[in-house]
Amino acid sequence: MNLQNLLNIEFPIIQAPMAGVQGSAMAIAVSNAGGLGSLPCAMLDTNELRSELQTVKAGTSHPFNLNFFAHTSPEPNEQQELAWREALAPYYDELGIDTSAITAGAGRKPFDSEAATFVEEFRPAVVSFHFGLPELTLLQRVKAAGAKVLSTATTVEEALWLQQHGADAVIAQGLEAGGHRGHFLSKDLSRQMGTFALVPQMVAALDIPVIAAGGIADSPGVQAAIRLGAAGVQLGTAFLLCHEANTKPVHRDALKYRSQHTALTNLFTGGAARGIVNRVIQELGPISESAPEFPMASTAIAPLRAAAEAKNSGDFSPLWAGQNTSGCQEVAASELLRQLVI
Repeated sequence: MNLQNLLNIEFPIIQAPMAGVQGSAMAIAVSNAGGLGSLPCAMLDTNELRSELQTVKAGTSHPFNLNFFAHTSPEPNEQQELAWREALAPYYDELGIDTSAITAGAGRKPFDSEAATFVEEFRPAVVSFHFGLPELTLLQRVKAAGAKVLSTATTVEEALWLQQHGADAVIAQGLEAGGHRGHFLSKDLSRQMGTFALVPQMVAALDIPVIAAGGIADSPGVQAAIRLGAAGVQLGTAFLLCHEANTKPVHRDALKYRSQHTALTNLFTGGAARGIVNRVIQELGPISESAPEFPMASTAIAPLRAAAEAKNSGDFSPLWAGQNTSGCQEVAASELLRQLVI
């Protein structure tokens, strides 16, 4: 089955859910243009999620995707948190931040019964997950609500696991992709492959559709992925400069002027994610053993980000981007989608 038939969309293009840089406006625009628009839900509280879902339902009659995280929340580790704050201490001093006001917390929660209730109420055509799948009873509720289930895999082993546990299609996330790695069976980053090495291996191993993600920025890239057997593609980075994106000015400037150098880093959340190299990545190194597990590292670095961005600096911001930013354009998302399917 091709992706259009599976998801009831006109074009085999999924707009990647990008928490922090997009909301309902992007999802509506892409869905109305014939692709699959996605709403990132993991960082929304109950009121925000309801508001965004109401906006999406009012804004489009086409299929749309709700994305959630399926990680296991780690236990708080006071020793790790202290080590992380010690690593950041020189920056707190530089920016005059009162660390006593920083409270512990994650800001990202895994899919739970409350989220399943929203799925049952709003009945999206698609629900996608990052970091595996939720436990069986929750997944059954999603499927009973009529949603097709997608999830991200970074290896063939993860893709097979997803197929065995109920995914309707798998997103093959290559090494080039921006944002968080969707890995869940192993955190060993050496197991990551490039998209065009990963896709044909997944296609050969699976009986369900494979969606290519990572490093795809234009129509030739879309066609190349499909020639390798992908049923469709998912793009995120290419949409970061679109009119509907909420990408902050410091992030937009970085995409325009210094996006050629990206790295996988755990400094911003504790989980490996690809972003544009900035000051804090250069000075602490992209991967820090001091950083708490995902998503606990985000609390301590957030005040640095806020203080720097107030001065128009992205020194401490997660400037998420894939390795190929050549497709980023300051156009409407519908226009970008049109170019991708030419």
